[in-house]
Amino acid sequence: MDLSHVILYAIVPIIVVMLAGYISGKKGIFSGADAKKFNKVVLDYALPAALFVSIVQATREDLIKDIKLTLVSTIGIMACFMIVYFVFRMFKKNTGADAAVSALISGSPTIGFLGFAVLEPIFGTSPSVALVVAIVGIVVNAIGIPVGLSLMNASLEKQNPGSTSKESAWKPVIHALEQPVAWCPILAVIWVIAGIPWPDYLSPSFNLIAKANASMAVFSAGITLAAIKFTVNWQAVLGSIMKMVMMPAVVLILGLLFHMDPLNLKMLVVAAALPPAFSGIIIADEYNTYVATGTSSLTLSVILFIGFCPLWIWLTDLALKGGFC
Repeated sequence: MDLSHVILYAIVPIIVVMLAGYISGKKGIFSGADAKKFNKVVLDYALPAALFVSIVQATREDLIKDIKLTLVSTIGIMACFMIVYFVFRMFKKNTGADAAVSALISGSPTIGFLGFAVLEPIFGTSPSVALVVAIVGIVVNAIGIPVGLSLMNASLEKQNPGSTSKESAWKPVIHALEQPVAWCPILAVIWVIAGIPWPDYLSPSFNLIAKANASMAVFSAGITLAAIKFTVNWQAVLGSIMKMVMMPAVVLILGLLFHMDPLNLKMLVVAAALPPAFSGIIIADEYNTYVATGTSSLTLSVILFIGFCPLWIWLTDLALKGGFC
């Protein structure tokens, strides 16, 4: 794959749009509160529409081929999630809640905000791209976030008994699945399995809002970065390294062991190399836990992604050419 194409068509546009959002945030044109509203449009409308209309155009054969994609995504991402949690839990200054936030940030890729923006310019517009975004998104939102919240609440309750409300362990899972970004791709998969033909004349109605997904998400990310304070410390650096190096490496190794489809493996490795999930910062801010270090790790990872994205594409191509898959 031509790395100059990746840089010019995937990385540079993201930098330009994110920089526009960052400058707008610094000038006070938009605030962190505005970014949250933009994020809601992305997560509740634009991204679900993009996922649904792309997946319903797939075939049953595509879904069968993507079973390995689901297994590798779930095992790889959640293994990295728990490794980050236990590594940061080992440090004396960190509480269990701090470690949980670290896992929600450095153990989760921001697939909802940058998935389509990065993958489509590199791999084209296809149901396969949408399936990668959908599957990784479901792992992050329906598994990772509930696990992270459970670990965080358990730690906070231990520190201050009675500080957290008692609720069912399944409540975060149910809440995650209630979100359009989770149930829309699931509905689309059911549609494909049922063999219901998708009328082409319905697609434009979804595509109009879906096209706003990538640009609005990246612009909003720039505003978010402008609203947070960036200070480098060794834990932020460690979190960035674990996110940008460990996760794509684990996914690549698992994909090779499972003999994944080469194209799916390339897309999944790039998805795993995406910067940390912005949802982790939102949760950290709500709980007032590990905010400074978490936001620093996020900002540093966004910068590092400029170099690591083409690097991981090159390494994946090298592994595939070496006959490891």
